[in-house]
Amino acid sequence: MERPVKGAGRTTRLALLTAIALTIFLAEAQIPALTTVPGVKLGLANIATVYAVFVMGPGDALLVLSARVFLGAVFSGQMMTLIYSAAGGVLSWCVLCLLRKPLTREQIWLASPVAAIFHNLGQLLAAAAVLRSWSVMAWLPYLVLAAILAGLFTGVAAQALIKRLDQIQK
Repeated sequence: MERPVKGAGRTTRLALLTAIALTIFLAEAQIPALTTVPGVKLGLANIATVYAVFVMGPGDALLVLSARVFLGAVFSGQMMTLIYSAAGGVLSWCVLCLLRKPLTREQIWLASPVAAIFHNLGQLLAAAAVLRSWSVMAWLPYLVLAAILAGLFTGVAAQALIKRLDQIQK
């Protein structure tokens, strides 16, 4: 990976990534549901998280993710989403951190579909806890399929972003 950015450069990059992720999250929230399956969306804001994990490191990625999840709930006015987004986001982040070492720079796109599956699993586990019922797990097969498709898209986009920014920095 690249040399870690420190000081004001790091803070600026974290702020920009958070602002980009939050803007994408809020814009995507305005798009009508793509399907009748609850919870299915592209998750484009996760491009910033994948980028942050693989380029800036797990700690900085967690900062970006946490800020985006919290501010997304505040700005959307849907504080209940905080529970679901946090559960899914943290589980997804854990998977990205585990995949960070074994994947090469050309395989980063593979991490996103796996992380998306775990994001949906985290959200369903949170829903099961809130509702005190495992019946929500019936949605898991549909959400796994959606996660693979959306995760492939966001993974390829994150990989392209990393590659393009590498070219610019050289």
